Amino acid sequence: MDQRLPPTPDEPGQFEDDPYARSILLGTNSIMRAGRQFFRRLPSGPRCKLCASPFSSIGGAAMRVVGKGPWPNNPSICAMCWKDMVKHKGGAEIECSLLFADVRGSTTLAEGMRPGEFKRLMSTFFIAATDILVTHEAIVDKFVGDEIIGIFVPGLTGNDHSQKAIDAGRELLRVAREVLDLPIGAGVHTGLAYVGTVGDGPMADFTAMGDAVNVTARLASAARAGELLVTAAALTSAGIDATALERRSLELKGKTELVEVAVFAESDAIPA
Repeated sequence: MDQRLPPTPDEPGQFEDDPYARSILLGTNSIMRAGRQFFRRLPSGPRCKLCASPFSSIGGAAMRVVGKGPWPNNPSICAMCWKDMVKHKGGAEIECSLLFADVRGSTTLAEGMRPGEFKRLMSTFFIAATDILVTHEAIVDKFVGDEIIGIFVPGLTGNDHSQKAIDAGRELLRVAREVLDLPIGAGVHTGLAYVGTVGDGPMADFTAMGDAVNVTARLASAARAGELLVTAAALTSAGIDATALERRSLELKGKTELVEVAVFAESDAIPA
């Protein structure tokens, strides 16, 4: 069993679908909308993408006092918005997009370095990757070994979550090549996943689970260095015509059917 992958629900509805969490994740919560109208009057930006509370100036200082400073997992969201979901053990099955990216040959790299040097190298990758994910309005799920995971939900990105995930993956390829000089492989997929809190108390975590997550992880593993593999589902959701791109039919571990992907190579990465 691949220990990197979260468990997949045996059937739809295994995870409790919380209406409050769903409204947050989809951006339809009426209280949140009312709060946004109030917080927009306070100075000044940048602001929480969910409740619009300010992060800077006098307004930002006041919000930090009441616990609405930036959430560490995504500084574009305030801590209170997501702590509230954790408190209520909130989560919902929603359509979202996921991005997995990892460093190729990290075992060989680590073999030729002192542990502290390797730690600094990976920290540089994670800092750069986190900045890219946050800029493209993702939730940074976690770091797993040499891999970073991003979740793109409609409540943050609107209906452009697939496009934002693909753009983030392409930008990651560019930065890894031009700035970090690191070989990475990545995958993007769009599908139904449980997004929300898992666990209880101090061990509670905010993550995504389900077949869509597993598919994305397998894509990142199948990608060669310098490649972003994007499923047909993500391409269709983003409205991208991929006829000019290389196409592959992949036999992914645990999947009974071939998965169709388009290949974005380093040469297709977004220019600086």
